[in-house]
Amino acid sequence: MQVVSISSLKGGVGKTSVTTGLASAALAAGIPTLVVDLDPHADASTALGVRPGEHLDIGRMLKAPRRARLADNVVPSGWVERANGKAPGGQSAATLDVAVGSAYTGIYDRPDLGRRDLRRLSAVLAGAEKYELVLIDCPPSLNGLTRMAWSASDKVILVAEPGLFSVAGTERTLRAIQLFRGEFAPNLSPAGIIANRVRSGSAEHTFRLAEMQSMFGELLLAPHIPEQANWQQIQGAAHSIHHWPGESARNAAALFDSLLANLLAAEGRQPAGAVRDHGRR
Repeated sequence: MQVVSISSLKGGVGKTSVTTGLASAALAAGIPTLVVDLDPHADASTALGVRPGEHLDIGRMLKAPRRARLADNVVPSGWVERANGKAPGGQSAATLDVAVGSAYTGIYDRPDLGRRDLRRLSAVLAGAEKYELVLIDCPPSLNGLTRMAWSASDKVILVAEPGLFSVAGTERTLRAIQLFRGEFAPNLSPAGIIANRVRSGSAEHTFRLAEMQSMFGELLLAPHIPEQANWQQIQGAAHSIHHWPGESARNAAALFDSLLANLLAAEGRQPAGAVRDHGRR
């Protein structure tokens, strides 16, 4: 089982879109996957078509992690029925479950969590043996919830737009991972950086992508994800990108297939060289 945190210091870069895109690729590939919606806004849960109902949300599982009974409280994604319906003979082993998000997790999003609190999610995920992949959608901060996710993870994927502030935030987050790794999680490694919402006709984006390649080397994953005009519509309809009609969606699905393969093959990537100044031209 691989546990991967999807993180960003800066909000609005499409972190949840990347999480659900990777989940869609995993579902299409038949990889048993769990998405943990650790963001108090719970946008990933909405996009995955789930509601907690009678089940405990992830915030309440974190409150009593050793009694959480993860297997009894995860909810199948609303995407699974569509995936199974497209399988030959109507049969599929597709598994995409969700530990549903809620505002309740916000009580842990503090900068002063101790070691015991940082281990809460690890204790919950002790019941996740049936999954090959666990994706954790983190809030856009470096407070308690993100650090709790990193404590439970093998790898961290960073999401960044090719813009000045996002690139600078990515550099700071990489440094935070190294510090956190030294103190709390020696086996944690950065799996890479996904450049998201890339506009091919933008001179600024072209410049920043080149800057990111120079700064981060092989940590900058390929392919990059272009800006998707209908992404909010897809998420609002609680569909996977692999089951949305149209050439644009098919192209985006293929990109996430490639990124997932790259992620699963990643082994502790490190920046290629020194980080240079972020100043504008």
